[in-house]
This record gives sequence, C-alpha cells and structure tokens, in this order.
Amino acid sequence: MSQIDTPTLPQLNRPAPDFNAKTTHGQKTLADYSGKWLLLFSHPADFTPVCTTEFTAFAQRSTAFRAMNCELLGLSIDSVHSHIAWVRNIKEKFGVSIDFPIIADLSMKVANDYGMIQPGASDTSAVRATFLIDPNGILRAMVYYPMTNGRSVDEFLRLLEALQTSDAHKVATPENWKKGEPVIVPSPATTAAAEQRASEGFDYVDWYFSRKML
Repeated sequence: MSQIDTPTLPQLNRPAPDFNAKTTHGQKTLADYSGKWLLLFSHPADFTPVCTTEFTAFAQRSTAFRAMNCELLGLSIDSVHSHIAWVRNIKEKFGVSIDFPIIADLSMKVANDYGMIQPGASDTSAVRATFLIDPNGILRAMVYYPMTNGRSVDEFLRLLEALQTSDAHKVATPENWKKGEPVIVPSPATTAAAEQRASEGFDYVDWYFSRKML
C-alpha cells in the first residue's frame, strides 16, 4: 500500500513562510510587504473560468484592500509569460486591469511551503488557498477552497477588517460581523471577574457573553 504524502501546512500566529519569487511585477519577497497586511492567494491555473472571475473580483476591490493597508499577491504554477498573457486577456475580454503581482511558481516551492498543493485535488496545481499575513509577517488566517468553487472576495475584506478591529481594541467579533456592529468583550478569566461582569455596563447576556459598541 503506497503512502500518500500529506502537505505541511503553515501555522497560524507563527511567521509566514518566507519567499523570494518571480512575479509579473518583478522579483518579490515577503520582506517587501513589511509594515503592510498581505493577502496571498493561489489559483489552479491561468486561462480558467473560475479563476478569471476571482481575479477580476480581487482587482475590482484592490482599492478597498489598499485603503486598509493590505496588498494583494496572486500565485499559480504557471510561467510569468502565461500570467502576462492571461492578464492581457482579462483586460481585453473583461475590461478589468489586474493591478497586483502574480507569482510564477513553476518550481512549486512557494505552493509547497504554504501547503497549497493538496494531493487529493491535484499533484501539480494549487488549490484555492488564501492567506492573510499581518504587517509583522505573522500568518493570521488561512482558508482553503476546492478547485470547482470560487471564493468570496467580500468575505476576505470582512475578515481583514475584523482582524484589524480585534488587534486595535482587544475584542472578538461574532459571526458575519461588519463594521459598526457590536463586538464581543473578552470573557472574564477569574471567578471574581465573572461576578463583576454584570455590573460593568456591557450588553450583558451571561458572565461569558457580553457585547459592546466601539
């Protein structure tokens, strides 16, 4: 019985895997994004329909990401010339300019370092993996989609805002939280603090569940 290789995944709240890669905007390293958030996302192949819808959507929202101090960086196991041809085709056929770089990962080094190659899906193509890396180079979120189904770009904008809000205010955010909605106050860590929680002026449900507006 043959052994199936299990991809090694990067770990949340640890340094993101470093890279030094050729892209459509020249050579890029993880250090180039120091001080900014980075959304790194892979796609199976150039000139494929689902990937085209994703790239046009990311490009159309790139200004919103940059307004939140976040840069976009795509990747697939294709050559830089294939990427350039695809970007030009998207501009011609869909009227959308892809204004962010795309890594040409023919060696599959970046894809393997980030666990983008999933043998159950393909040995030679990256699945739809997405990574949010903070300004200190720490991996804060990762999401994997199958090859057949496209991502929601708006969800990654929402997640980015939620992470930035949690960092800034030391709070958590509930399901599908959006800016302007109540946030969750951290639960008390001692029995004495739990006794006091009801009197602290929050939107109190129980000792472990309280909300507030920012």
